[in-house]
Amino acid sequence: MKARVQWVDGMAFMGETESGHAVVMDGAPDIGGRNIGPRPTEMLLLGLGGCTGIDVVMILQKQRQPVRDCIVEIEAERSESLPKVFTRIHVHFVVKGAGLDPKAVERAVNLSADKYCSVSRMLEGTAEITHDLEIIEE
Repeated sequence: MKARVQWVDGMAFMGETESGHAVVMDGAPDIGGRNIGPRPTEMLLLGLGGCTGIDVVMILQKQRQPVRDCIVEIEAERSESLPKVFTRIHVHFVVKGAGLDPKAVERAVNLSADKYCSVSRMLEGTAEITHDLEIIEE
């Protein structure tokens, strides 16, 4: 896997992925950024949400669960000292569908957290990662 990140101006950088997608990242205004894109650390949290969300939806689909939506809400805390790594991350899943089996949803979330989500596994080296879930019947 490869990626390329190039400075644009100020504190803005353009990231390009091997799969041909691009994203602008920027620093906060207090360090010279213009707030035109997410911070790199925010991108890490988005990566975690996307990775675990994909896992949960795929597992539920393979189990033929009637999943209609999956929202992953993430809250994180960082250390006070440099480097300001994530120290605590809480992942809240909101899974929607008609007739979902709560045990199947819980199993999918646990499998992602414990086995499949590579981003979660990388971040757990510095952060305590917890999760919970909510099922909304549609």
